[in-house]
Amino acid sequence: MQILPTDFSRMDPEVESLVIRLKDHARNLYETRQLLCSEAVLVALNQGLSGGLTEDQAVTMAAPFCVAMGDSGCLCGALSGAVLAAGLFMGNDRPYSHRKEMRESGLTLHNAFRAAHGATCCRVLSKSVRHDKKAHFNQCAEFTANAAEMAARLILENRPDLARAAAGQPLPVHHGKIGGLLKKLFKRLS
Repeated sequence: MQILPTDFSRMDPEVESLVIRLKDHARNLYETRQLLCSEAVLVALNQGLSGGLTEDQAVTMAAPFCVAMGDSGCLCGALSGAVLAAGLFMGNDRPYSHRKEMRESGLTLHNAFRAAHGATCCRVLSKSVRHDKKAHFNQCAEFTANAAEMAARLILENRPDLARAAAGQPLPVHHGKIGGLLKKLFKRLS
């Protein structure tokens, strides 16, 4: 399994556009503080590719993986969200028949993330920005966007039917910081 095509000139422009929209959506969910890293990745891919989970279900599944598995400092939450999303879509409607492929997708995402960022451990990734909240936040936003992109490419490479189904479907509205905070507040109150 590969994450990125070796020849970008042969990539379908509609699929590439979808990947970028999914990446941007995950980044927006994180940057506007609506969701944390793993939640943003899983929610963006679930919504954009019609994964069948409600937003509440996706957040519930991904929440324990946020902030490096509940502040443990271990596996990057963005990568965890990418692996969860890949499992959701790679399992398709026959998860017991696709378990090997799902495990391979986890390894592929792990290796691609490590190759792109030098590590998968949050403690290692955040070491240089740990004492600078803004730099740390920006770094995590970038990891969230990159993990969503990696997962989207892997999923769509293996499930091209999802790209056709998602073609032309709008993703939820991108919010600014104030709109994102208001949406988050409204969800907590409801």
